[in-house]
Amino acid sequence: MKDEIEITADLLLRAYASGIFPMAESADNPEIYWVDPEMRGVMPLNGFHISRSLARRVRREDYSVSVNQDFDGVVAACADRDETWINDKIFLLYSQLHRRGYAHSLEIRREDELVGGVYGVALGGAFFGESMFSRVTDASKTALAYLVDRLRENGFTLFDSQFLTPHLASLGGVEIEREEYRRQLAESLQVDADFLTPVPRQGAQDVIQRNTQMSKRG
Repeated sequence: MKDEIEITADLLLRAYASGIFPMAESADNPEIYWVDPEMRGVMPLNGFHISRSLARRVRREDYSVSVNQDFDGVVAACADRDETWINDKIFLLYSQLHRRGYAHSLEIRREDELVGGVYGVALGGAFFGESMFSRVTDASKTALAYLVDRLRENGFTLFDSQFLTPHLASLGGVEIEREEYRRQLAESLQVDADFLTPVPRQGAQDVIQRNTQMSKRG
């Protein structure tokens, strides 16, 4: 569905609550279209898979983790690739959502350099993951490990990844049918969750242990 009316931040929030999300053909194409996949990618919050190699990487703690410290920088890094669906209009819309407290980023830094991150939109108990990037090995996977832990610990019940890529599948991502997604979405929107609530004990070993324990239970 192509963009035929002016898309505002409010309209974007209503779209997410209805189960659809926006994309652009490319960074240079000003048009936005709406996407409503028949099969939806989700990351089960009790099913994030940390491989041995990723656990070793996370345990090194040669990085720092922050939240909402450089939202625009994360979005810009996600768009900095040969093919991207993030055009100027989308960039502006998510920046507006961020300023209004709906869009959030999680950043991974090494020696104060932004090397990985992920951003998305939070509504009720649903988090809609938009994009992630990595400039060093496993930086995006590390960001996802911390993000999943934060979402689960802060009461979220749905982590929407939109599509299932091989990268996400290797971490535990799955596909569900549109009808089932909308059922889960409706339930999660009734949940009172707060992305910005500090997570006690979110060191590397804590994140690995909780994700591993929940994955085994799931």
